[in-house]
Amino acid sequence: MKKLGFGFMRLPLNDTGDQTNIDLEKVKTMVDMFMDSGFNYFDTAYPYHGEKSEEALRKALVERYPRDSFLIADKMPTVRVTGSEDYPIFFEKQLERCKVEYFDYYLFHNIWKRSYEETENYGGFDFIKEKIKEGKIKHFGFSFHDEPKLLDKVLTRHPEVEFVQLQINYLDWKSPSVRSEECYNVAKKHGKPIIVMEPNKGGSLISLPKEAEKLLREYSPNSSNASWAMRFCASLEGVMLVLSGMSSIEQMKDNIGFMDDLKPLNDEEMKLIERVRHILEKNAAIGCTKCRYCTEDCPMNIPIPEYFSAYNTYQMTHNMGNAGMYYRRYANGRSLASQCVKCGNCERHCPQHLEIRKLLSETAELFEVKK
Repeated sequence: MKKLGFGFMRLPLNDTGDQTNIDLEKVKTMVDMFMDSGFNYFDTAYPYHGEKSEEALRKALVERYPRDSFLIADKMPTVRVTGSEDYPIFFEKQLERCKVEYFDYYLFHNIWKRSYEETENYGGFDFIKEKIKEGKIKHFGFSFHDEPKLLDKVLTRHPEVEFVQLQINYLDWKSPSVRSEECYNVAKKHGKPIIVMEPNKGGSLISLPKEAEKLLREYSPNSSNASWAMRFCASLEGVMLVLSGMSSIEQMKDNIGFMDDLKPLNDEEMKLIERVRHILEKNAAIGCTKCRYCTEDCPMNIPIPEYFSAYNTYQMTHNMGNAGMYYRRYANGRSLASQCVKCGNCERHCPQHLEIRKLLSETAELFEVKK
């Protein structure tokens, strides 16, 4: 299998204000380009494009190509499952939307602490085993957005999982919130192939600061920013596939161009990417070093470094989707940034002399919905 997958989550639209109004003719052209170049892995999910992604995949791919010429990955919408009875309902609806009799790859969508616990309680893993026996699922895995410790727990309890889908990109590689490298190492420890999602961090690694752009252009004038981000991921040992949510024919041409004859990053290029990452991190708004001294005497047990990491992620990338998701993850079962009682204990312990109380207020204003 070639290492580029076509993600059906950012498809071209006829109306930019309506995610369900997909430009199907353009999608068909992109599918044809993808298939003609020898790529054949397509990734969709129940909620993508206002629940229209699976239908678009059917019309642009399934109805136009022999079933054995392509691979489809779909995902159980764990966030919508409220009991064991929901699994067959969603699964059969997905088969119907895609008009297929089986899925080549099937995943639990967005496993994190709460969704994992619910999946265990509702018998989700047993349901998957049943569908594998029926031949309706060929390969089983899950996409993951949480801490390495939980990933290790899930893979230890469920060795039947064949692969994992992780958010990996060169900015998140050392991120204390996403912890891409640590999750990658857990998957490798368990011997699980890795599918990479968000290699461009939702497009955040396309528009770079001038200083970073200059470094990349001086080294390779004709290489796109996307190519650097995608090749970083594809160069990692154990990565079987890198997904790209392409939304234009131009993006498809670019990705096919460098992924068709993939050249892994060499040592010099890896060091260059490291320099770019440092430039992006330098733009972070809060100079928190994650020493955690601030949390030792916090009466509200607020995860201050984690919240600041989510805040910095937004300031570096201006991508509220990713940053907001991680803020909510950290807030699960913990005090919100807005619940700071302004006691000042944190500031007395901070070696960076940060105005933590003020910064927590700004973090709350950014991430918390005011009623």
